[in-house]
Amino acid sequence: MTTTTAPTERSERITNLDTVRGLAVLGILLMNIVSFGLPSAAYFNLRAGGSNTALDYGVGIAGEVFIDQKMMGLFSALFGAGIVLFANRAEAKGRRPNLFSLWRNLLLGLIGLAHLTIWEGDVLLLYAACAPLLVVTRRFGARWLLGLGTVCVLGSAVIAILVQSSVPADGEGLGDLWLPQGGDIADGPGVAFLSGYFLRALGMMWIGVALYKMQIMQGHRPTSFYQRMAVIGLVVGLPLAILGVIVTAANDYSPDVAFIGQAPNTLATIPLSFAYLAIITLWDKRPTTEVHRRVRACGRMALTNYLTQTIIGITMLRVVFNQGDLGRTALLGMAIAVWVLQLAWSKPWLEHFNYGPFEWVWRSLTYRKRQTFARPAIARSAKEDAGV
Repeated sequence: MTTTTAPTERSERITNLDTVRGLAVLGILLMNIVSFGLPSAAYFNLRAGGSNTALDYGVGIAGEVFIDQKMMGLFSALFGAGIVLFANRAEAKGRRPNLFSLWRNLLLGLIGLAHLTIWEGDVLLLYAACAPLLVVTRRFGARWLLGLGTVCVLGSAVIAILVQSSVPADGEGLGDLWLPQGGDIADGPGVAFLSGYFLRALGMMWIGVALYKMQIMQGHRPTSFYQRMAVIGLVVGLPLAILGVIVTAANDYSPDVAFIGQAPNTLATIPLSFAYLAIITLWDKRPTTEVHRRVRACGRMALTNYLTQTIIGITMLRVVFNQGDLGRTALLGMAIAVWVLQLAWSKPWLEHFNYGPFEWVWRSLTYRKRQTFARPAIARSAKEDAGV
């Protein structure tokens, strides 16, 4: 029973998952920091705040095309794969995988509730809510899961198109979703936003499980496969994402395109997430460097890094500065500074401790047993001798 709670050994770890997770958690900050530092509507509407210069607009457009929805899509796919990986390992160790996974994600939901008290953009509670559906369907075939996931993401885009017809020309009811002055959000737009948000996340989780079952997420396919995957994903996804920006910008960010302008970007989520997964995997296949090690360490501490991004962002952008004081370019600079900090601390931390601090709390509660936190000095010494 002791071995069932031990940390995953390096030989058992799937380094490609750590690499993808590390870059995904760093990438997701590029959009989250907009929410930390600008009014709510500025996340969707570049004219609602933070776009004070041409460079700010350039940064905002690049975020819409390359980051928005795609990094969360990649993060969601990893979460789906993680559900299967955790359940499979629990089953191999003689535990009841479904109940154990549900317990683990109930705890994640509680962490998400605590996170929600300091930032309204938390995704952990959403992920925990999706977990039971993933647990129930984890034994489905890869094609079924790909189909379910694709239908969900397409459904999110369809909802956006349908709800647009109910939005008045003056944008009444859009409130904090779109209007620079903010305000209350009407039931129709609010339900459409939340349902679309849920469907995108769940859809990409199911797709992530499928990619794991197909040995794609782990990096086990040939290099040529990932090269084709990257090219096809970029060729299909980038024009869709760019189209979304063109539609909203050509209409001067009018409420008339508040929802429908997001639809092409939603459709771009699947191909661009595939492309990013392929590009990261190709990089992970290259000879290991210090940068690889640091990115993988970020991935192993993804929960800690995600939560500390919020703590740093809220402290700096709502306490030290007032929300809305900084433009998008300055926010990009702050995000890069946080990247440097997290790349700097994650690897040394894991050389001395088995888990990130929040991972340790989550794991200890999951197993209902205090996990070994500090690494033995002899293990650290061996790693240093090996030059790791």
